[in-house]
Amino acid sequence: MKRAEHRTRAHVMGGIPLPRLGDDAVIQIHDFLHHALDLFEQRYGEQIDRFYCDLCDQARDPEPDLDPDPDPDDSPF
Repeated sequence: MKRAEHRTRAHVMGGIPLPRLGDDAVIQIHDFLHHALDLFEQRYGEQIDRFYCDLCDQARDPEPDLDPDPDPDDSPF
């Protein structure tokens, strides 16, 4: 594999090309992303928790299916 091909593949994340960055820039961006995520979770954390709790509840206790063999004599009327 050519060196240029390796560099291109090594710096693409999810189809997005990533530029080379100096150590200071990498740390600043890293810290910013963590700070932004912390702020996002402070604002929307309850909704995030509720969403995942609802998923867990559904997995634990799925809605019951309709009775596959209803009693023909059990009329709802």
